[in-house]
Amino acid sequence: MLNPTLVEQLRQIVGAAHYRDDREALVTHSYDGTPMLQALPDGVVYPANTEQVAAIMKLLAAHRVPVITRGSGSNLCGGTVPLQGGVVMVTHRMNRMLEIDLENLTATVQPGMITAEFISHVESLGLFYPPDPSSMRISTIGGNIAECSGGLRGLKYGTTKDYVLGLEAVLANGEIIRTGGKLMKDVAGYDLTKLLVGSEGTLAIVTEATLKLVPPPKTKKTMLAMYRDLYGAARTVSKIIESRIIPATLEFMDNPTIRVVDDFAKLGLPHDMEAILLIEQDGEPETVERDIALIRSICEAESADRIEVAADREEAEKLLTARRSAFTALARLRPTTILEDATVPRSKIADMVLRINEIAKKHNVAIATFGHAGDGNLHPTATTDARDPEEIHRVEQAFEDIFEAAIALGGTITGEHGVGVVKAPYLEWKVGAAGMEIMRGIKQAFDPDNLLNPGKVFAKETRKRVVIDRG
Repeated sequence: MLNPTLVEQLRQIVGAAHYRDDREALVTHSYDGTPMLQALPDGVVYPANTEQVAAIMKLLAAHRVPVITRGSGSNLCGGTVPLQGGVVMVTHRMNRMLEIDLENLTATVQPGMITAEFISHVESLGLFYPPDPSSMRISTIGGNIAECSGGLRGLKYGTTKDYVLGLEAVLANGEIIRTGGKLMKDVAGYDLTKLLVGSEGTLAIVTEATLKLVPPPKTKKTMLAMYRDLYGAARTVSKIIESRIIPATLEFMDNPTIRVVDDFAKLGLPHDMEAILLIEQDGEPETVERDIALIRSICEAESADRIEVAADREEAEKLLTARRSAFTALARLRPTTILEDATVPRSKIADMVLRINEIAKKHNVAIATFGHAGDGNLHPTATTDARDPEEIHRVEQAFEDIFEAAIALGGTITGEHGVGVVKAPYLEWKVGAAGMEIMRGIKQAFDPDNLLNPGKVFAKETRKRVVIDRG
């Protein structure tokens, strides 16, 4: 419960209607897209601009009140759950497109703008913003920056960090900083822009972003390659990259995912395939035709059972939408769906999928796997029931084994979902004790009183490394 005087001061900053501490507001902002994780805040504030954010932070810093910045709360690592109470700062009122600079090919935008709306606006001007997280119809630009979101186009075009040129942000003490700018080159000191991207709201509150735009591809072509042999699909991914072809999209779905997605999207996908690759190439028409022909020959050489090329953009969009709906389709199976992510080298995708299947069998849990095969980022997804503590314990043990398996194969515990609270106990497995100390030092420099999103990234205790039974 916040001091009544403090509450009144917050209302004076944002207006009485834009500070809430009624039960509905507190419950609504007590959870995010992460299952089985909830904690009530003490209040919710909705600033309209940078100046209000700065004033709020000065006030809350003086009272040592934690602040959790939130966009749409679609993240899957518990990153916006107010574990230690405090104030949730929602950025939805800060949703304006501030500038499109056609001379520099940049966009300056506030953090609360919905990603899909931003992309649509940019495309209406004949330009292109490639990052396309599956949650883009509800996620915000600020949330994308906080998590360094990826997406289906990440293989060819990169992720959010590759498009953030400059930021305006408010520090824990209320000071406003500006990093980068409309620049393609800038090595003046440490790269604070890249440091803030992916920092999950633990270092500063982003209030404005300058993003790089690029010319759109002239044409696209989309195909499905279907395999009875999992290793054939994995070899195809490696062979495509070895052939110096970088597709715009190179996605993977295993058999359980194929079945559920087909039931959901009614595409007529064959249920007897072990894996399907969804491949899209874009660019100059002659280049696309050449690449698709070569990709097709690689798929045939690796014993693809069926290969289908979308007849037009409408059919292609149905395929892409179906892949984006994998999580939604799986969520229909059981009351609780836990979507994780782990990344391995591309050459290890089949090994990782087989390890996931072995781990699921070992712990007697249902796990389907899909993801971004082109960059090695897989999403093992457990369908379970939070009302069954014994089953949930087995699911947690399975994911612990999966994280260990990813690291053993030269990978990492998260490729795009972030650390938050869910992955915090495993972070030291990846970065080591020295890496953790460096990150704690950075956190201390930015936020000495630990007011910004406390309890995230840094776990109270590192989980003990497991030793996987390889049977």
